[in-house]
Amino acid sequence: MTDAYIYDAARTPRGKGRKDGSLHEVTSVALSARLLNAVKERNGLDGQAVEDVIWGNVTQVGEQGGCLARSAVLLSNLDESIPGLSINRFCASGMEAVNLAANQVKAGAGGAYIAGGVEMMGRVAMGSDGAAIAVDPSLAMKTYFVPQGISADIIATEYGFTRDEADALALESQRRAAKAWEEGRFAKSIVPVRDQNGVLILDHDEYMRPGTTMEDLAKLKPAFKEMGEVMPGFDKVALLKYPHLDRIEHIHHAGNSSGIVDGAAAVLIGSREWGEARGLKPRARIRATAKIGTDPTIMLTGPVPVTDKILRDSGMSISDIDLFEVNEAFASVVLRFMQAFQVDPARVNVNGGAMAMGHPLGATGAIIIGTLLDELERQDKETGLATLCIASGMGAATIIERV
Repeated sequence: MTDAYIYDAARTPRGKGRKDGSLHEVTSVALSARLLNAVKERNGLDGQAVEDVIWGNVTQVGEQGGCLARSAVLLSNLDESIPGLSINRFCASGMEAVNLAANQVKAGAGGAYIAGGVEMMGRVAMGSDGAAIAVDPSLAMKTYFVPQGISADIIATEYGFTRDEADALALESQRRAAKAWEEGRFAKSIVPVRDQNGVLILDHDEYMRPGTTMEDLAKLKPAFKEMGEVMPGFDKVALLKYPHLDRIEHIHHAGNSSGIVDGAAAVLIGSREWGEARGLKPRARIRATAKIGTDPTIMLTGPVPVTDKILRDSGMSISDIDLFEVNEAFASVVLRFMQAFQVDPARVNVNGGAMAMGHPLGATGAIIIGTLLDELERQDKETGLATLCIASGMGAATIIERV
């Protein structure tokens, strides 16, 4: 097997996913093409240098449909001989793109890939593609389907997390993200977005609210309480699945859940021979990848079993990992991960996460891999693990080690 290496990781800033967001006028294909061009330029690549572009995006309808990956290649300065593959593993789509590319390199199916993803949540609304698990009664009833926010509240109820704990974690995410930006920790990866005339559109994550206080968060109403308790009454569905619970504690709101944003991310992955032929130095080796299916009702616990799996498959233990990136889809997801593995919170999401900066669904998996790599280099650490929870009950993980 050939080792797969990360040569570069880049991302756009994350814009607010609404009409007044800075990236709202940029289409998914345009943002993707600009990032592909940036990777090409940053690494001095010719247009035919990679085997394929593997691109995650979750809501694959309208302008995000029709194999967005291939469309992005054609709009970019890459050669038309490079194909494109669009994939959807919900929130882990960007990570799965990276993992798939790495495993293709390991198997000898091409020397290099650009992998990552995009989501323009302000232009293509989450859920607008429909989903059988939510709308087909036979499947929804079989799986005891509830929306993700209810699932997050089930985790909090099942594992005993309070709203104060969730809010404190959200506040810490804001603090860490603000500090990371102040100290320029994202500078290596950020590709500012400019219009066709070269005018700057966005050069920072604009969703952040660094002045947030615990008092501010305390004023927010639980976002999923009404849909759980009143209409359509998803709490009753959850309690059918988990009769040992007396009730569902609704602790999540906009402040301790991930933000709706626009953004894209890319990772350049190749073999050592491919890099040497181009005078490129690898930054990290992708040591292991994993994915797993989990309970589809509680849905968001996947980071725990997939971490168990990737450690077991790679012959490692949790103590072998220096730093962790656990996507902050909801506060309870990260709280459960830290509880399960008893890891030091100071080693988890060192530079904040999606509660502070937002979660562009198809891009986040690639974003957190890049963030993890940058932080390993900054701290001169060796090994990191990135993981995400996934809709419908799945988990994905990647272990990287510096070289």
